[in-house]
Amino acid sequence: MKTNKILAIGLLVVAPVLTIGCSDEFLEVQNPTGEPLENYYTTDAHIQEALIAAYDPIHWPDWGLGQYNALNIDAEIMGDNSWVGGSNKGDMLNWQKLFNYEGDENNTLNSLWTVDYSGVKRCNDLLKYLGWATDVTEASSKSYEMQARCLRVYYYNMLWHYFGNIPFYLENLSTPPYTAPQLKADEVYDKLITELEAIIESKVLPMKYYKDAKGNDDDSQMGRVTQAMAYMMYAEMVMYQNDEARFSKALGYMKEIIGYPGYSLNPDYANIWETAGEWCDESIWEINYEQTNNERGWGSPLAIGGTVLPTLISPNTWPGGDGWSSGGDGWGFLPIRIETYEMFAPTDKRRAATCWDVRGVTYKDRYQDTHIWLQKYRPYDVNYKQSKGDQNLNYNNNYRYYRLAETILNAAELSLRTGGSGTGEAKTWLNLVRNRAGLTGLDNITVNDVLTERHLEFVGEGKRYWDLVRAESISGVSANNKATTALVPDTYGYRTNSWSLKKKYIPIAQGELDSDPALVQNDYK
Repeated sequence: MKTNKILAIGLLVVAPVLTIGCSDEFLEVQNPTGEPLENYYTTDAHIQEALIAAYDPIHWPDWGLGQYNALNIDAEIMGDNSWVGGSNKGDMLNWQKLFNYEGDENNTLNSLWTVDYSGVKRCNDLLKYLGWATDVTEASSKSYEMQARCLRVYYYNMLWHYFGNIPFYLENLSTPPYTAPQLKADEVYDKLITELEAIIESKVLPMKYYKDAKGNDDDSQMGRVTQAMAYMMYAEMVMYQNDEARFSKALGYMKEIIGYPGYSLNPDYANIWETAGEWCDESIWEINYEQTNNERGWGSPLAIGGTVLPTLISPNTWPGGDGWSSGGDGWGFLPIRIETYEMFAPTDKRRAATCWDVRGVTYKDRYQDTHIWLQKYRPYDVNYKQSKGDQNLNYNNNYRYYRLAETILNAAELSLRTGGSGTGEAKTWLNLVRNRAGLTGLDNITVNDVLTERHLEFVGEGKRYWDLVRAESISGVSANNKATTALVPDTYGYRTNSWSLKKKYIPIAQGELDSDPALVQNDYK
């Protein structure tokens, strides 16, 4: 049985923030004991409660606040690996419209906005409470501070990727009308990358949480941010921004992770996605979900427990077999395209570990059904049958957010883009990933080779769309690796519009525009 890790108790500590809007409710924090906050948040134990509350929203996106926003689906449906699926073209209309690049203020990722600003607020709360602490050691105080600051960058990084031009603040809004200035995307990046550099340079966060003296994982720490996680976020942001001035620094961070003895590629790619593969030596950061002792249910979506992701991305009326009981109520989202399956060489071990190919099995087809599903997060009885209620919400599949294969491919690309040879270290790194997949190595590699390898390595992980977008700024990239030429109408008549630079930032929800009349909508048309 998987041990409960740093699963959030935050809902017991502070009231959930349900909007970034401008009302007083956004600022209200309710102390369960009734005493003034400045008296409550003075002890180390209570400060730690606030810190865990700051971690809590990382679990929310898959479902909560009235919308499904599983992180991989949000990105994958805008790319070229999968279809949206669902029961029909109107199911999760926001996904259907964003897939076709016709989202609007009423069809966007509005709950993801709320989730991430909830996280920002909770991080700001913790940083404020640290000033009231009386029995927190200096070392613990610095650790709590840097964890909160790193998490805050994580939440803002998500908002920046999707919405670009966003309200930005590092202290909670305290005076009417409780609004923050909306910064341009480049301004947001500048502030975030400077903040992240300060976090990294403090060297407070551990590179990795280690196994205990008996060789067991210290599960109480798994899921906390680390220096390696901050390094990965740094490289991701710098590469997405195409900030060439910081490429060398990002490459240095990737080399540090690669050379660190606590990290290594899992020799079995398929094992990464099994419960036994969670927090393996390839894992840099995961979002934890747990099926046992769950409190999550249809009436309490933000409570601790499992994830609904396997339910979302599996076939409907499954007849039983392959480790999943009959009657499985998959909802049919994110069917993998036939072309995605066929891009893998037959000898590529990643194909079977990525694609759950059930062509030939009879069940109730849903919209855009290809009978190929994402193996990486597919449902198994063993992953949810121990939950005590609302089982289809409570699969124990951790979300693998950063892993060493991405570090290695980041390093290969950054090396090439800072003048490195295609026959040098970049080639060695790229071929580590290829060889693990059972493929022969390449000679004299290019950035395009790295992007192609990333496509194969990360299907279903929410990476491909961002690679296609950022490749618009990279010379020498082939058409199939660039957004303007890869994200175009398909031959099936599903996607009828093409991606353009105006589609880089999705629309801001109407509710947020109503809350703050100063907000400027992204030009998405």
